Order: sequence, then structure tokens, then C-alpha cells
Amino acid sequence: MKTSNIRSVAVIGAGLMGHGIAVELALAGYDVRLHSRSEESLDRARGMIQNSLERLQDLGRVSEQQARSVPDSVRMSTDLGELVADADLVIESIYEDIEAKTDLFAQLDDLCPQRTILASNTSSFLPSRLAAATTRPDKVINAHFLNPPFFVPLVEVVPTEETSEETTNTVMDLLARLGKQPILVEREVPGFVASRLQMAVLREALWLVENKVASAEDVDRAISAGLGRRWATAGVLQVLEVAGWDLISRVASDVFPHLSNANDPTLLLEMVESGDIGLKAGKGFYDWTPEKAEELRMRIAQGLVEIDRLDSGGATGT
Repeated sequence: MKTSNIRSVAVIGAGLMGHGIAVELALAGYDVRLHSRSEESLDRARGMIQNSLERLQDLGRVSEQQARSVPDSVRMSTDLGELVADADLVIESIYEDIEAKTDLFAQLDDLCPQRTILASNTSSFLPSRLAAATTRPDKVINAHFLNPPFFVPLVEVVPTEETSEETTNTVMDLLARLGKQPILVEREVPGFVASRLQMAVLREALWLVENKVASAEDVDRAISAGLGRRWATAGVLQVLEVAGWDLISRVASDVFPHLSNANDPTLLLEMVESGDIGLKAGKGFYDWTPEKAEELRMRIAQGLVEIDRLDSGGATGT
């Protein structure tokens, strides 16, 4: 299937990521359908879509007319068969449970036209496991959007060994048309690229806090006021090319042996057991009121918008 043939896109899963992906597709003019298993979750999705559009409008990313038109252009239903019956592309974005995802892909394989591309937004599971549940492995692929999808341009595209070149090219091209910056993950590995990098930094951050090397606040500040500022303008490999690999190799030889190699996230498991799971619980490493949580979300959104303006030449008027 060519990108120009994709007109209708069904997003399965109406949560944090699903509603955001639906908004991006609707803003790009696609016929969008959004599925969830209950009317209650679809009602929540309507509220999230409205809140997201208001935030995008406040930040100058969409016009008032666009913000008004998107909700009416996203068709919602709990009837999976109805929504995907003529879909050209399906993007699965349900919770991270491999059995639930493989069951869904088997259903989609039965319900969708043979032309339909089946994509997953999973951040960790190998798409070949999902393809095995279908009779169309050449049309199964992973398209991993990062949160929040309408502010972060990166999407990881992960084909399997059986994914056709046409499917890969179609998805890469569609994402580019959405204004995304897709990267091709050429070989399946758990966590792909972005999640592996994030988990590697997280493992070391947890070790530093757990071993009282620095507080959670200061570990975060090391990123937000230091490393993260450089990484936002150039990737870690580009930044270190400036320093020179002769210098970095000496530092790496000294530091690598002392980095955490923990296989179990003990501190995180303890926090989950105690219910301190972050913003939605009001407590994690930090205490969160609804006001503080919204302030953080807006600060992240504003920062991402400014970085996007810099990348596009907005800071210099080009």
C-alpha cells in the first residue's frame, strides 16, 4: 500500500498515548477512528482530547478553528469491528501486556481488510511476536510514538524480518507527512532505541539516589540543567564527538567499571508496592498536587515547543 492510499486510520486504545496519536492524525486531515472497550473510557478520551487541544492552542501550535474541528473528526466507538472494517492503517496503543496485544492482533487480522497495515505503539515488545498472531506478517510493524506524541517528533519504526519494504516505507513516509522524525530500527531488540537509552539512564539515576550519592532533585538537575540541554540540541554521540573520542575513551575506561549493572529495579518495586507511583498517585520521588502536576506538564510542553522552534529555525527568523 502506498502512503497516498491511506485515508482512514483506526487507533485502538484511548488512553494517554492513543488519544494523542488520534489528535495528530486528525490535525493532518485523516479520517480517524478511536476505539476503547467502554463508553466510560471514551468519555475520558473526549476530555483528554479537549484538554490537549486547549494546551496546543495556548502554546500556539494549533488555531482556534483547528481546535474546534478535531473533536468532531475523531469517530469513537466500543465496536472494534465497525471501526476497523475499512481502515487502511490500524495503530494499536493498548496497555503493555503481550497476551492482550497478541489477542488483539489476531482479532484485527480477522476484522480488517487484507490491505490494512497493522502497527503497534508498544515501547518494549518485539513486533515479530505480534506478527506471529496474524496471517499478514508482511504488513505488521511497530510505530513507537513518545509521550506526549504531539510535542515529541520522534517515532521509532521497527519492522520484523518479514515486514515488507513497502510497509516500512509507507509508515515512514506517513509519519514524515505528520511532521514526525521517524527513525528506522533495523534490527529487533527489546526496548528498541529510545527505551533502552532511557532505561540505561534510569538505572544509573536510581543507583545514585539509592546509594545516597545525590538526591532525586539533584540527579534530575544534572539532566535538566546540564546533560539534557546538550542532548536536546545534538545527540549524545554528536556531543561527545566535540570532546573527542580519545578523551572520552579514557573517561569511559575509568567510569564504565563502576556503573550500575543491576538487573532488578529494587527501589522502583518498593515504590510501586507502597503506592508511590508518581503524578497519578500524588507522590513518587516528589509530592504532587494537581496544580504542581499541571505546572510540570506545561513546563515540559513549553520546553518541547521552544526546542521545536529552534530546530525549525524559528529562533533566527529563518
